[in-house]
Amino acid sequence: MVVDFEFKRAPAWTVATVAWTGPWKDERIRSEFEKLAGWAKSKRLRTGKWIFMETSSRHFRVAIEVRGKARGEGKVHLRKLPASRVAAIVFDPEELSPRVAYHGMNDWLRWRRKEKEIKSAGAYREVYTGNPWSDAKAFAHTEIQVLVR
Repeated sequence: MVVDFEFKRAPAWTVATVAWTGPWKDERIRSEFEKLAGWAKSKRLRTGKWIFMETSSRHFRVAIEVRGKARGEGKVHLRKLPASRVAAIVFDPEELSPRVAYHGMNDWLRWRRKEKEIKSAGAYREVYTGNPWSDAKAFAHTEIQVLVR
């Protein structure tokens, strides 16, 4: 598998989100994604991308792209993620450690700032084409995106 960094334009997404503050736990992330998917299914919404974001230290957000009319309820909020320029890397976590991918992205972005190709880098997000726990293809195409200016 060839892995490379690139700048690209991420499309705008309408997403249902759930946010929480606390320590990073894979079980909690999976649980929140599953609750969110269940909510979307109960509303008969078509779903798309699954997105995991760390918005600040110990503050996390899971989001699932939804298509159709809906209103948030309880902990579920609907948001529009605007189209934006991102630095991205697509990789298979079974072949390349996520730690290596994140480290490589940090170094690559540091050099892009030094060369004045970008002004700044923002928050990281992981984007999947479906449920990464039940869909091997979605997990094998993990995409890390970093918002850049």
